[in-house]
Amino acid sequence: MIDKKVVTLLNEQINKEFFSAYLYLDIANFYAHKNLLGYENWFKVQAQEEMAHALLFRQYLLNNGYAVEFPSIGDPTKKYEDNKAPLLEALKHEQYVTASINAIYEQGVLLKDYRTLQFLDWFIKEQGEEEMNAQDNLQKYELFGSDPKSLYMLDRELLTRVFTAPSLVL
Repeated sequence: MIDKKVVTLLNEQINKEFFSAYLYLDIANFYAHKNLLGYENWFKVQAQEEMAHALLFRQYLLNNGYAVEFPSIGDPTKKYEDNKAPLLEALKHEQYVTASINAIYEQGVLLKDYRTLQFLDWFIKEQGEEEMNAQDNLQKYELFGSDPKSLYMLDRELLTRVFTAPSLVL
């Protein structure tokens, strides 16, 4: 049986994951309007990943007999001053999501909820990758983004990213 506190946090995480998808689609829109289609693609794929994460949390709750809640998702729309600002926002947001998942994990440790801890292990590893990817995008932009030819090459590189569904077994 999962403690009510953990169930509440898991439901809140579903909302955060869907918000992440909205945020990344908003960033994709920003880059689409700049005709940076590789960056647009990268963030569209990122949005798909976040939706998949939300669905994994949903399924975990359902598999354990708990209700899933879908409160309103906040408006992620932001005005970005330059091409670098969305990359900074993405890194900041991934750090926020990591802290949120860590908080659920901490609650699971306190309550000796080993089943949820095992479930969250995958997300702990995933968030390390998410932060690393966001940092890599930012660092590459900082190194090469001011040069139009290099920016073009970075953009082409990001165009190759494809969505791969998570392979977490619930």
